[in-house]
Amino acid sequence: MADARRFKASDDGLTPEMRTAFADDGYLLIEDFAAPTLCDRLIARANGLVEEFDEKAHRTVFSTKSVAHAADAYFKESGDAIHFFLEEGAVDRSGNLTRLKHLAINKIGHAMHDLDPVFSDFSRQPRLAALAKDLFRDPLLLQSMYIFKQPGIGGEISWHQDSTYLYTEPLSCIGFWFALEDADSSNGGMLAIPGAHKGPLRERFRRLKDDSLVTEKLDETPFPGHRSVKLDAKKGSLVVLHGLLPHYSSANRSTRSRHAYTLHVIDGASAYPADNWLRRRKDLPLKGF
Repeated sequence: MADARRFKASDDGLTPEMRTAFADDGYLLIEDFAAPTLCDRLIARANGLVEEFDEKAHRTVFSTKSVAHAADAYFKESGDAIHFFLEEGAVDRSGNLTRLKHLAINKIGHAMHDLDPVFSDFSRQPRLAALAKDLFRDPLLLQSMYIFKQPGIGGEISWHQDSTYLYTEPLSCIGFWFALEDADSSNGGMLAIPGAHKGPLRERFRRLKDDSLVTEKLDETPFPGHRSVKLDAKKGSLVVLHGLLPHYSSANRSTRSRHAYTLHVIDGASAYPADNWLRRRKDLPLKGF
């Protein structure tokens, strides 16, 4: 399996080489994008939020192997909130935690970038704003997720395209994935399929009129998995992911965590259909950088 090509961070947005690589591959791996101190600040803030979370009040498990969370109001109402989701391997059949709370969280989502000042500052750092300016006409910050990938039980994230979940017309979603700790194949690192963003959108996750969430099949074309590359990323690295690029992360069976922060941005020049699963209340409209 090949390794991804890598770039060095720039304060001036996309270099010509980056622009060409993103068009060809559908991803960029940019090293040393966020200073270690910024990563540590985000980790500390996420841990602080977990400490404040009442795990007895909400026990929604998030897993790509099951869609049970999609029926939970706590998940459906997280688009304009800071909600906490548990690892499948941290909850017994009775819904009780099998480990300490801070080792049981799968992720936090989905509006930290607007509701928490520490996450807002990180999400709107000038270096990222410059990059987004070169990728969008009118960049709007739609969704944020803090992913813990807990040691021993961190769940697998199956092959998917981000535009399945964050759909615009025309398609415009781009993911900005920050490695807050070293991420590699031993602790749940990512894989991607270079160039596969040039293919069709396979599925769409949307909200029906009865408020249920469903996955609609759009195209039966399989992902060309034999061409995948490893997106191993050192702490502070940024991986930019085209919304149509298939990507995956393995389960974490190591003794190391793999904390990461993901920000998804869409173009305000595109339409955001009303049947998208992720909704925002009117007094919390989408904002840019």
